[in-house]
Amino acid sequence: TAPFPLRNQILDLDSSSSRRRRRRRRLSRRLSVTSSRGMGSLSGLDEPLQYPAARRDESVVDDYFGVTIPDPYRWLEDPDSEETKEFVQNQVKLTERVLKTCDARDKLHEKITKLFDHPRYEAPFRQGDKYFYFHNTGLQAQDILYVQDSLDAEAEVLLDPNALSEDGTVSLNTLSVSEDAKYLAYGLSSSGSDWVTINVMRIEDKKVEPDKLSWVKFSSISWTHDGKGFFYSRYPAPKEGDVDAGTETNSNLYHEVYYHFVGTDQFEDVLCWRDPDNPKYIVGASVTDDGKYVLLYLDEGCDPVNKLYYCDMSSLQDGIEGLKKRNELLPFVKLVDNFEAKYAAVANDETLFTFLTNKDAPRYKLVRVDLREPNIWTDVIKEAEKDVLESASAVNHNQIIVSYLSDVKYVVQIRDLKTGALLHQLPIDIGTVHGISARREDSTIFIGFTSFLSPGIIYQCDLQNEVPDMKIFREIVVSGFDRSEFHVNQVFVSSKDDTKIPMFIVSRKNISLDGSHPCLLYGYGGFNISLTPFFSVSRTVLARHLGAVYCIANVRGGGEYGEEWHKAGSLAKKQNCFDDFISAAQYLISAGYTQPKKLCIEGGSNGGLLIGACINQRPDLFGCALAHVGVMDMLRFHKFTIGHAWTSDYGCADKEEEFHWLIKYSPLHNVRRPWEECPDQSVQYPPTMLLTADHDDRVVPLHSLKLLATMQYVLCTSLEKSPQRNPIVGRIECKAGHGAGRPTKKMIDEAADRYGFMAKMLDASWIE
Repeated sequence: TAPFPLRNQILDLDSSSSRRRRRRRRLSRRLSVTSSRGMGSLSGLDEPLQYPAARRDESVVDDYFGVTIPDPYRWLEDPDSEETKEFVQNQVKLTERVLKTCDARDKLHEKITKLFDHPRYEAPFRQGDKYFYFHNTGLQAQDILYVQDSLDAEAEVLLDPNALSEDGTVSLNTLSVSEDAKYLAYGLSSSGSDWVTINVMRIEDKKVEPDKLSWVKFSSISWTHDGKGFFYSRYPAPKEGDVDAGTETNSNLYHEVYYHFVGTDQFEDVLCWRDPDNPKYIVGASVTDDGKYVLLYLDEGCDPVNKLYYCDMSSLQDGIEGLKKRNELLPFVKLVDNFEAKYAAVANDETLFTFLTNKDAPRYKLVRVDLREPNIWTDVIKEAEKDVLESASAVNHNQIIVSYLSDVKYVVQIRDLKTGALLHQLPIDIGTVHGISARREDSTIFIGFTSFLSPGIIYQCDLQNEVPDMKIFREIVVSGFDRSEFHVNQVFVSSKDDTKIPMFIVSRKNISLDGSHPCLLYGYGGFNISLTPFFSVSRTVLARHLGAVYCIANVRGGGEYGEEWHKAGSLAKKQNCFDDFISAAQYLISAGYTQPKKLCIEGGSNGGLLIGACINQRPDLFGCALAHVGVMDMLRFHKFTIGHAWTSDYGCADKEEEFHWLIKYSPLHNVRRPWEECPDQSVQYPPTMLLTADHDDRVVPLHSLKLLATMQYVLCTSLEKSPQRNPIVGRIECKAGHGAGRPTKKMIDEAADRYGFMAKMLDASWIE
């Protein structure tokens, strides 16, 4: 996946929460009282809400290919204006008044806090002669990085992000340990922003070096094997002086790769790659396991395609130091110079490279090429008939550990690196493998696992003998959670065009299918991202104490069945995502799990768009909607921060054909009064909460703010006696971003708020 997928990472308090998953991916190489009138639902509030007035500037009108589109809340695009700040404060006060009426909120907060207070671990990874792992005792704001000399040795705290801020809003975004385990380079993020500052620590005495690298974003850190320094990616520093990084909205352009020598100032760093002709490219450099080559990955958008260049560092005259003297860039050789497929290096022996690719293989395969004969590519593991090859890592010298996604469930195998032959299938339960920690030189690997009913297991697998010896290294135990109380079912729902859509349904055991249950339906559907089973504290609390059924719909646009599934829910076919999700909701009603007034839908980021589009298209079908950090203005998203990268999934309103796709479903542009469209029914919009954050520099807050103002005006304040009595509110978090790095307390507070709102709106009663 591109390093900046449009993905929110806040949606759960689970032991493998997404804020940790992103970091894990970088290591793994080395490693969601009402009553019904008709189909609409009445507000759970006694009085209609008094919404704050928001100025409409009717003079702002855009012309798209002869179609005039008003944008009366364009002023909300300026996060620094006093008017925007006043709008936000008014909305915060309104939402707080609503939340005070939500009786379950405090009980949810208490139960979620109590259940979340359990020790959590991540799989250890090895570098040099040391082991490193993350651990959280339970309610610590951020996970702590530990180091130990062996798996049995006493572990010491290496880096505690909790000591870096009083409120826990400084988080670890990325890290890399030098080959000899002498240095740790680590990237810190503030308030959830995508901007990162890289620091360097000497591991032996934990001394933080003076090195400080700024304006880093969408970057890995890759050390050269001599331990002198590392490659990283950054943007040019902004021209205008002091910027609160994370609140600005201007586009991220001109990504560059630099090399930093430990102990030197950033201004001395060596520029290794820039491409002024292609300002939207995202670039990253990665040193191969043998230390000989540096690979350059070039991404254009969020599609799983990249260019791939390489440089043989052993052939550099005077090494990287020499480049600076001669004012030259690294002399990369172009191995793949088009955006036709994705290529990710798995291993190399000298010039013989093995790659994971989707070239002519939408479900992925492993291929091999010799750099000396760059036109001859051979298959090592052919594309599977139905399963998607998710990952491959070289282990135990001449083997690979591969993971497949099979009907949204993981399969893990050991194969021969040279021939691709299957050697062993590892005994993994139905669930998600979320991190494989493996190095080619090691015979011991660690596998992180979670499922709806398993908070987390780390397996240790020894490959020295003919049959792999697999045992539980650590198991995460949640006190008070009894998996035998719950049941998980996977169903395949027919969508509008009869495509079968997988959906997981988690509920208490032996519930009666009489339509009486509160239900939470979650979806994403974009950017080739798969939603697989994971443990969630907050949703477990909903199932136990509100009798809720929670469901995950694997709608098209995701990666669950490979690139064809992704393409079937993007660009001109984006409506398939919404049809799939609506079909999943209709199934839950017809099967007797729930009824419209008891059904809440939830999604984040691209999933926030999903929720926004579905309440516009079927306001009658839902009893509540929670949309996190959604992309809501489909005509202007590409103009802000990294939005230009998402045109690969959505298209762009600057092109006429694509404008006509986008205007049909853009949440901001399709808010209608449903009672005017079907006057025989008292249909209104469901109670809706739009969630955003002031430092979200991935999906900037203007998306949620403009939709909030539009919904409140069209449905409520523009009419003297509006039939819209269900509340339309916004929850706007301060000192937080798109979701990554959010401290534990903020996650718990937000879960209690949104699910407290849901409980009130669905009239769900508390079960002790």
